[in-house]
Amino acid sequence: MNKTLPALLAAAAAALTLTSCSDSGNNVASNDPPQPPNILFVVLDDLGVDQLPVFGYGGATPAQTPNLNAIAHAGVRFRNAWSMPTCTPTRATFFQGRYPFRTDVKNAVVALDLANSQVSPYEITTPKVLKQKGYVNAIIGKMHLSGSDLNPANNPLGDGVMHELGWDYFEGYLDGGPYPIDTTAGGVAPAGTYGCGFVPNTTDDPANGKDGGACYQATGACTEISTATAATPGRTCLEGGGIFDPGQSCKAAKPAYIDFTVQNGYYTSALIINQPNGKVEVYPPSDQRSRGYRSTTETDAAVRWIKQQAPTQPWMASVGYSAIHTPLQPPPVSLLPAKSIPTGSFTCGADLPQQRILTNQMLEAMDKEIGRLLVETGLAQYKNDGTLDYRPESTNTTVIIMGDNGTYAPSVKLPFDFTRAKGFPYQTGVWVPLIVAGPMVKQPDRDVPHMVNSTDMFSLFGELAGVDVSQAVPAARGLDAKPVLPYLTDPGHASIRSTNYTEMGTNISATTAPPCVIPASNVCVQVFPQQGVCEDQGGTWYGPGSAAAPAGLASCCAVNDYLANNGQATVDILPNSQKAIRNDLFKLVRIERLNCGNGNIEPTEEFYQVDQATPLPKLDRAGLNLLDQPALTAEQQQNYTALQTELQKLTSSRIVCPGDGNLDLVVDNTDIENWKRFNTSNGGKSSWYDFNHDGVTDAADLAVIQQNLGKDCRPPST
Repeated sequence: MNKTLPALLAAAAAALTLTSCSDSGNNVASNDPPQPPNILFVVLDDLGVDQLPVFGYGGATPAQTPNLNAIAHAGVRFRNAWSMPTCTPTRATFFQGRYPFRTDVKNAVVALDLANSQVSPYEITTPKVLKQKGYVNAIIGKMHLSGSDLNPANNPLGDGVMHELGWDYFEGYLDGGPYPIDTTAGGVAPAGTYGCGFVPNTTDDPANGKDGGACYQATGACTEISTATAATPGRTCLEGGGIFDPGQSCKAAKPAYIDFTVQNGYYTSALIINQPNGKVEVYPPSDQRSRGYRSTTETDAAVRWIKQQAPTQPWMASVGYSAIHTPLQPPPVSLLPAKSIPTGSFTCGADLPQQRILTNQMLEAMDKEIGRLLVETGLAQYKNDGTLDYRPESTNTTVIIMGDNGTYAPSVKLPFDFTRAKGFPYQTGVWVPLIVAGPMVKQPDRDVPHMVNSTDMFSLFGELAGVDVSQAVPAARGLDAKPVLPYLTDPGHASIRSTNYTEMGTNISATTAPPCVIPASNVCVQVFPQQGVCEDQGGTWYGPGSAAAPAGLASCCAVNDYLANNGQATVDILPNSQKAIRNDLFKLVRIERLNCGNGNIEPTEEFYQVDQATPLPKLDRAGLNLLDQPALTAEQQQNYTALQTELQKLTSSRIVCPGDGNLDLVVDNTDIENWKRFNTSNGGKSSWYDFNHDGVTDAADLAVIQQNLGKDCRPPST
C-alpha cells in the first residue's frame, strides 16, 4: 500500500534532522526544529534526453558533462519524464501545475501573443504557495512566462510581471532566448562579415581576421589586445563584454561606429530586475551589467542571491539557463574542456557538423557553470582533480534539474528523430531529463522508470515545503500535478501516473505572424514575428522583405503554392493543435491541421508503441503508426480505445466561465473592479479581461461581465 502524503512528509522531515546541513551559510544545528529544505530548480533550455549519456544516450560524440553526471549519480534519474513541446507552456506548468488547455498558454510566447496566452496574475503560482511556509523565491535568467519585451503592450504588468506573479526577486530576461548573432561584431564591419559575432584572428580568417586591436567596454574603458596575449583577441574582448575594434589603437573617445546597443547572441541581454519592494530596474545591452556570456552571468546572479539569504530563511531559486537554445554560438574558451574542437573558423551558420559541435560546447560550458553554482553556494566542492564532490545528504537543499522541451532539430542526437523534435508531441520533442538530488533521497544513484510530467514539479515543490498543493489550488480550477516525493523517499514505490499527457497549440493573438520555413524539420510555421528570429532558428523567411515576395506571403498555404509554382517540393505546415497521451506501452497522438484546399481544420490520429530502452528506444517515428496496419491486435485495440477515452475525458474537463477573469469561476463585482484596473492601465490594451481577444480591454469586455454577472460556474461539489 502506498504511503500517504502526510506520512511521506513526516519521513522526509525526520530524515532531514539526521543530516548536518551546511550549505550557503545555512548551518542548522541537529537540535533545532527541522527547517524545510531549500530548493534549487535548474531549467535547461531545448535540451532533451537525447543529449545526456547519464540517461543512456548522447549520440556518437556526446558532450562532456561531468557535473550533471555527478548530480545525477548523487540523486535520482527520472527516465520517463515529459514536458510540453515548447518552452513557455512547459515553464507555466512548472509553476501552475495545470495543463495548457486549462490556461491557454499553448505555445512559446512571442510579441504578437495577447495576455490571454501568458501566465495570469490570478494563477496560484509556486512562490505564492511556498510563502505559506515562509519561503523567499527568486527567478534568475530565462523563464519566458510572459510577453516578450518586443511588444510590452500585450502584457499590462510590464517589466514588473515576475513580481506580480509572486516572485520576490527576478533577475533575467522576458524574451524567449538570446537575440540573433550580431554579424557586424558591434558595428566594426558590414552585416554578414562575422558569423559568430566576433572578429577572428588571421589564422582562422585570413581575409577578415585581425591579430590585434582595441577592446572597448560599455563603461568607456579601452585596452589594446593582440595575439601576444590572446589567441583570438576579438573573441577574448567579446567574452569580457567588450567590442573589438580590429587593427586600431585605443582612442580618447569611443569611435562612433562602435555600437553597444545591438544585441549579440549569448553575449548580451536586455537585463530586467524586479526587487522585493516591487522596484523595476531595466538595463539595456549598452549597460555593462547586461554584457557577458549568459551561462556565466546567470550563474553569477544565482550565486549572489542565494548567498544573501539568512541561514534560517528557506528559499527557492529557479535558475533558467539560456543554453542550449539557438543561436548556436561559441562559448568562452575558459569554459570548455580539454581537447575541445577549435571553433575560431566557424561561421555559426547552417552547417550541420558545426552546429553539432557548437551544441556540445554550449552544453559543456553550461555544465561547468552548474558545477560552479553548486560549489560557490556551498552545496559541493571540487576534488583535487577538479571533479565535483557533491554530497546532498550533507545539505539542506534539494537540487532539481529538468529540460523544458526536446532538443531543437539541428542539435538532436541519434537515435532520436530530428524531424519530430522540439515543437512536436513526439518522443524526441517532449522526453526530457529530470534529476532530483537532496537529503531525503533514499538509495541515490538509481533510475525511476515511472511516468512524470512537467506539471508534477508544482506538486514536488509543494511537497518539499510541506504544502499539499491539492488543498492550495481550488479543485474546480483543475490541478493536473501528481506527487513526486514518494519516488524519492521510497525506492520501490509503484507508479503514480497511469497516463502522461502533453500538448501544443496556437496562442491567442490579434494578428498572425508571417510564415517561416524550418528546413531541418521540413515545416512551415507562423510563430516568429521578425525575420531575424526566423533566420536565427535556421529558417527561411517568407514575410515582408523576403526573396519570394517583397510584401511577404500571407500564410504557409501561400508558401506551398509558391513552392509548387516554382517546381519545388512543398513542406509540412505546423499543426494548429497537437496532443499526445500515453500509458506504459502505447502512445496516442491527435493532430489538427489546416487543409489548405478547403480551409477546414481536420483532425487525425496516430498510435505508436514506445519505450525507454537504451541505447535504442522505441520511438514514434513516421512509418511506425500502428493505425496504418491492416488491423490492430486485441491488445493494441484495447489500449487505443482506453487512451482515446482518457484523452477525451481529460480535455473536456476544463470549465469555461465567460466574464470570469480572475479564475475563481464566479462572475461578480470583483471582476468589474479588475476590468477597471486594466481598462485604465496600459492604455486599456491586452489583459486577462480582454474576453473577445481583440487586443484591448474595453466596453465590449465589460459587457461580457455584465451579461454574466452573478453566474457561479463552480461544480456543486466544490
